Amino acid sequence: VQLQASGGGLVQAGGSLSLSCAASERTFSTYAVAWFRQGPGKEREFVAAIRWNGGHTYYADSVKGRFTIYKDNAKNTVVLQMNSLKPEETAVYYCAAGRGLIVSSLSSSKQYPSWGQGTLVTVSS
Repeated sequence: VQLQASGGGLVQAGGSLSLSCAASERTFSTYAVAWFRQGPGKEREFVAAIRWNGGHTYYADSVKGRFTIYKDNAKNTVVLQMNSLKPEETAVYYCAAGRGLIVSSLSSSKQYPSWGQGTLVTVSS
């Protein structure tokens, strides 16, 4: 499946931003869709994931209570709503999709064969 990420931009600390991940050709049915991010000089890290079937969600501890991942069935899109953003969360955010992933593997970037192009989120202090 081909992915298209959008919605990045510049926001002040404490602000909110919404990112979208759309499937360009096929439905997300049976997929898990995740967001990862990579900040300057940092490794890529897991942010959140959702299983399309059932809608179960999973979050990195650092974003729990501030970020929400959800699916828009009508638009075949996964949205990451980010609130109370911090300057250290400045990064390129990537969406990824994979099938047949068990819960313990959802946070591993190596388990996802399909990736979007990334969208830059800059949080100013």
